[in-house]
Amino acid sequence: MRGGLWLMSAALLLPATAHAAGCEESFTKSGSFISGLKFRASVTVPDLTPASAIGQMRGIAAGKGYDILVAEAEDGSMLIEQPQTGKARAFPITITATSSGKSGMVEMEAKLRAGQSVGSDAAKTELCAMLGAIKGGKAGLAAANSGMKAVSNGAPLEISALSLSQQVSKDTERNAAAIPLRYENKSFIIDGLVEQATKQGSDYIVTYKIPNPWEQAIRLPGEAKFKTDIGCVMAKGQAAFTLQLKPGKKVKLQGMFEAFDARDHLLLLKDCRSVQ
Repeated sequence: MRGGLWLMSAALLLPATAHAAGCEESFTKSGSFISGLKFRASVTVPDLTPASAIGQMRGIAAGKGYDILVAEAEDGSMLIEQPQTGKARAFPITITATSSGKSGMVEMEAKLRAGQSVGSDAAKTELCAMLGAIKGGKAGLAAANSGMKAVSNGAPLEISALSLSQQVSKDTERNAAAIPLRYENKSFIIDGLVEQATKQGSDYIVTYKIPNPWEQAIRLPGEAKFKTDIGCVMAKGQAAFTLQLKPGKKVKLQGMFEAFDARDHLLLLKDCRSVQ
């Protein structure tokens, strides 16, 4: 799991407000390492509407580098993900905000995938640090307004083309609609072998060599029955580099997510550049 978030030391993640005590008392753990662990925590804040709560949580989550899949402020609903790393898959965190009288309750539930693990103390500290930052009244409304405009700017995901292809293929089988939301505004550094370098109009495009699942000597349990191709639209100024590429040449490129085609199983990046 990403060390910059769930595995940070508790000293760096102390909750920001008096909501912390109530949050820590509400914290629960369920599930198992085999079935998938679940962590849940909540806070109640005076003079807080669901829209204000979700707007604030969006800004808080973006500031911590989480992937924001959807934030429906008026409905008090939000879905974020602990970002994927080269070694660990992303996992979802659901945020729900409701109102009762003049107060609002905000609940977070993190659902780790089977085989993932994190200590209860680290999970409690992270959830309560985020929930503890929520404000009520005018201060909360101002924070919510800024939060709804916030964009997560996490570090580029460094991963091999084969690993990314396998991960996207598995995610396609689960829910293809979530993939563009998961990767929007995300930067990648991908290494692998060149399949081919082509020119389409004024664009140069490099595709990675990805073997079909049935061509691999070793297949992992639960692996998708198809492959997802990875393509890079090269940035301006990269033509000379691209024209020297040959099939089978090792390459490392950095680019930004552009599009995903679930029917053709293609993940496309834009503004790609060579990484030394």
